Amino acid sequence: MQRRNNTEVIYFILMGLTDAEDIQLVLFVLFLLIYLVTVLGNAGMILIIRLDAQLHTPMYFFLSHLSFLDFSYSNVITPQTIGNLLTSNKKISYENCFTQMYFFIFLTATECFLLSSMAYDRYVAISNPLHYPVVMSARCCCSLVFGSYIIGFIDSLVTVLGMKKLDFCDSNVIHHFFCDTSPILALSCTETQDTELRIFILAGSTLIVSLITLSVSYVSILSTILKINSASGKRKAFSTCVSHLLAVTIFYSTLIFTYLKPSKSYSLGKDQMASVFYTIVTPMLNPLIYSLRNKEVKNAVLRLLQKREASRHLK
Repeated sequence: MQRRNNTEVIYFILMGLTDAEDIQLVLFVLFLLIYLVTVLGNAGMILIIRLDAQLHTPMYFFLSHLSFLDFSYSNVITPQTIGNLLTSNKKISYENCFTQMYFFIFLTATECFLLSSMAYDRYVAISNPLHYPVVMSARCCCSLVFGSYIIGFIDSLVTVLGMKKLDFCDSNVIHHFFCDTSPILALSCTETQDTELRIFILAGSTLIVSLITLSVSYVSILSTILKINSASGKRKAFSTCVSHLLAVTIFYSTLIFTYLKPSKSYSLGKDQMASVFYTIVTPMLNPLIYSLRNKEVKNAVLRLLQKREASRHLK
């Protein structure tokens, strides 16, 4: 194995999900289809929101950034995974591995707080609709989004700088399909307890703070909905939150399963399955959830198609 300064490896080897060639081919086709749907779905969502003036509201402002994060997520993880399924050369350079890790943590932490901001937006919309335009002003929305990105940046920077201090001198084989913290920590030949504790505190703080915000928002939303007298009013109010609640449940359940547990309970097979879900599958599901369950998005698509058809007739 090649080393740098006898302590740091020059490259890592990503073992991926399986060694069976027939299964690798199936996974290649499946992940390629998921990747194409993810890219087209999220890029399409961003484009629709940008082009349709009726979607220039706080809710869709946040949703466009969620689509951007999911689009970025997919491009950080999936192309490398797809490429490794077709080749025997599964090397990734030391620098590229930590770069992938940095952007993965950055996007994950940012999405946690963006989802919390979206929950707060729904709380204001349902609990205080008359003051909604004033409370959720453009300045407030930009501050919430900018704050989410800043927290994600700091979280990922602190984690990766701590990881880069570790020495790797026994093995460079990562038993995973991307450069995640747990399998890389397992390769270090130096003491990792302090680094593990730092990562656990950062990841735990990110998840817990964002979950508290989400929980408080939805408890308040539920309390407001229960006070509505008409059944149709309750259904209408609840329907505005269903898509977001579904996306939150899928995203957080897999993250909690993977990261909020001691390193001794790390299970390669189970953690890989959870990782596939939130790194590859979830970015595809979000645009589908928000488009298929959202009449405003469907109407916006119809309006754009009608405008395109009208412009064709004028030509």
